[in-house]
Amino acid sequence: MARRTVKFGLQECYHIYNRGNDKQPIFLESENYLFFLKQILKYLPASRVELLAYCLMPNHYHLLTRVNGSFDFSRSMKNFTISFVKAMNTRYHRVGHLFQGEFKAKHVDSTEYLLHLSRYIHMNPVFAKLVNAPDKWEFSSYREYVRAVSDPIVQSAFILSHFTDTHEYSTYVETLSDTEFEKITKTF
Repeated sequence: MARRTVKFGLQECYHIYNRGNDKQPIFLESENYLFFLKQILKYLPASRVELLAYCLMPNHYHLLTRVNGSFDFSRSMKNFTISFVKAMNTRYHRVGHLFQGEFKAKHVDSTEYLLHLSRYIHMNPVFAKLVNAPDKWEFSSYREYVRAVSDPIVQSAFILSHFTDTHEYSTYVETLSDTEFEKITKTF
């Protein structure tokens, strides 16, 4: 079994993602998305990990995180994933893998990449043609960013500090071109 090459460092940002085994759905109904978010709060406490942005898609997820406390991030993610898979297997009377291997982690090594990644994450449901605007997707942190809808899971202040206001951020996100979207997709 291959070992994870990314080492999680204090105050560093990471793109965490995974998709369903054989690209199958991992969320089958609204309560699955909500349970996933609840488990994030349990296994990735805000005192140790800031969730800067997220988007849960029918067959995959994206988490943009910053590690704030000293703890074993990989183990916490593993426990989080196992808890979700067990719950889904029990709920739907299924067995076996839900995800396509272990979660993926990519170190976010620049502010430019951090901001591009946040816009990519928030525009994901639009490019997947699930909605026509990012604020229409319920299972994303975008509403917290642009409409000040309270989301106890996400901490938007760090990314928003790079913009003059939420309008500037929403313009930045919503002007993501097809070419830029594809370019960032190729980075992971």
